[in-house]
Amino acid sequence: MASGGSGKSASEGSTSTPSGSLQQRKHLSSICDTCKGKMQLVADLLLLSSETRPVMTSEGVVLAETFDQCRDTIIARTKELSILTHDIQSQLNMGRFTEVGDRLLEMADLVVSLTECSAHAAYLAAVETPGSQPCLPGLVDRYKVTRCRHEVEQSCSVLRVTPLPELTPQLLLELSQNISTNLKTLTDISSLASERSRDRFAKEQFKLSVKSMSTSGTAFMACVREVKTQPNELTRNRCVLFSGALAQAVSALVGFATEPQFLGRAASISTEGKGVQTAVLGGAMSVVSACVLLTQGLRDVAQHPESSSKMADYRERLRNSACAVSDGCTLLTQALRERSSPRTLPPVNSHSVN
Repeated sequence: MASGGSGKSASEGSTSTPSGSLQQRKHLSSICDTCKGKMQLVADLLLLSSETRPVMTSEGVVLAETFDQCRDTIIARTKELSILTHDIQSQLNMGRFTEVGDRLLEMADLVVSLTECSAHAAYLAAVETPGSQPCLPGLVDRYKVTRCRHEVEQSCSVLRVTPLPELTPQLLLELSQNISTNLKTLTDISSLASERSRDRFAKEQFKLSVKSMSTSGTAFMACVREVKTQPNELTRNRCVLFSGALAQAVSALVGFATEPQFLGRAASISTEGKGVQTAVLGGAMSVVSACVLLTQGLRDVAQHPESSSKMADYRERLRNSACAVSDGCTLLTQALRERSSPRTLPPVNSHSVN
């Protein structure tokens, strides 16, 4: 699964001046939006979902076989996250906005991985409890296809809102690569679903949906290549026009693929299992919420000049968010080790990551 990240780029034109260039600040602000959206989407799909299912890799196998494997991976991820949040603050204090953006992209990918492992750990722990039944896999993994749709829509959105002078060859390459990767994933999933389906209409509709998406994707990529060689408002507008058609084709395919008959059956969880699941997911939600707040804090700093009267408040909020990330990691680690919630009150902002 591609992690997206239209802002991912080499650390070029870095500056060590406290203010940073306006362009670097704008770029960091854009990266903040991308990372926040990615973390929120995965949290919504895996932590706030009412269904209990395992998390699969891009190869179609379960993320881990045992709860202990998940727990060890998550604990290692929390340590990496602690290092990254510290590095982000250090780079920001030195005015290195490009490096901050690079680290933030790493942090978002790490949070996504940690969230996936936590959701899978919660599933494994829950189905191990007496009276619980594992899920029955379907033809389609809702999480994977929904993430693909989001990645495509996000890349198309970046293209629509980015002014022509900022549509660099590097950015266009990143956008097109991300879209191509996710279209391939959707194609593979849909083709396999078509092969395995026993319903005549479903078999054909999956094929037709892929064909529609592929045709829209080809037309869109042709526009991207044209704007690379002939960058002007006409070629850019063509990209915007055909990106809309592509996003619609992808949305239609995913809408069809996630109809209930293709998704199998979620696990049946006992009361004890739900308690374990809630504890682990709650710990993970604490981490995600804190990371989202950290990202929002970075965006505030990036969007305002150092001379702003509110800058001291923004940086203080940023420090508090970094502390909250550390606290969230501690809560998650305790929940995994004890298989129960280390505190009775829900984490701050655990009800929502918006």
